[in-house]
Parts: sequence; C-alpha cells; structure tokens
Amino acid sequence: MILRILSFLLLLWIIGFAWFAIDLPQAASDSAVTDSVVVLTGGAGRIDRALEILEADKAERLLISGVDRDVKPPELAAEYERPDELFACCIDLGFQAVDTRSNALEIARWAARREEKSVRLVTSDWHMRRARLELERAMPLEISILSDAVQTKPSLGTLFKEYNKYLMRHLAALAGV
Repeated sequence: MILRILSFLLLLWIIGFAWFAIDLPQAASDSAVTDSVVVLTGGAGRIDRALEILEADKAERLLISGVDRDVKPPELAAEYERPDELFACCIDLGFQAVDTRSNALEIARWAARREEKSVRLVTSDWHMRRARLELERAMPLEISILSDAVQTKPSLGTLFKEYNKYLMRHLAALAGV
C-alpha cells in the first residue's frame, strides 16, 4: 500500500516536472500596457527587457527589485547604456530583497504605495511561475499582474531545482506559511 502511494506521488512529480520544463512561460505581448513594470535582478536579459518596456511607453515607472546596496543609479545607467535622466525620472531601485519571496514583498509594498492598478512582472522563463506565485500572495488583490518572461535556455539542473522550489512554496502556501 505504501509503495503504491509513493509510486503514485513519484508519477505525479514526474508529470509535473515534464509540464514545468516543457511549457515554460512566454513573453507578454509587446502591445500590453501596465501602470508599471517590475523586474527581479539575477538573470541575464531581465533588466534589459524591463528597460525596453519602459522606453516603449508600455509602463510609466520601473522598479528593479533586489539591487545590491552598493549600486547607484548612475552606475546602472552606464552599465545599461541609458541616460541618467531615465533613472532619475522613472526608475526606482529596491534594496531590501535578497530572494524571490522578499522580492515579492518589496514589489507589493512599492505597488501599493504608488496605488498601482497593474504591474508587469519581468523575470526569466524558468523563474516566472514561482516569482508570480510569491507576488500573487504578497500583492493586494486589486492590483493585476501581467507575466512577461525573458526567454532563456535553462539547464536540466536549473529546471530541477526551480521545480522543487516551486512545489515547496505551493505546499507552504497550502499550509499557510
């Protein structure tokens, strides 16, 4: 009996992992407009994508969450070859977050303080599901979230780790943690 239950759970895990790895989230439509765009640091192409959205007037403001405390706006402007004025007028840096969960809390506080109605979440395709799960749990219900995944070529190891983190966060959410 226990072997059957464990076999069934393993089969569910395998099917779930296959879905997770094969059906990665996609980029949002380029025509989509939100009040703001929020991006989680930590992956190639994420900040570039968020800046493109901001510059295309698809959002009025950008929050870069999880920035190292030693980073200054002029340094980011130089690194991403954007004018200092863009960072001064339209970009906020979040220094509080150290992981996905604290990214979500930082973003939710920022969006609520700004009275946003919609945000576009930018992160890597393999990371989007967990980031969105965390953000949905932290964000006020009246703020809608648009997922905009940066396409990557994640390794099997990256997918394996992320899928297990995603499952654990789902279980924690079900347990009320």
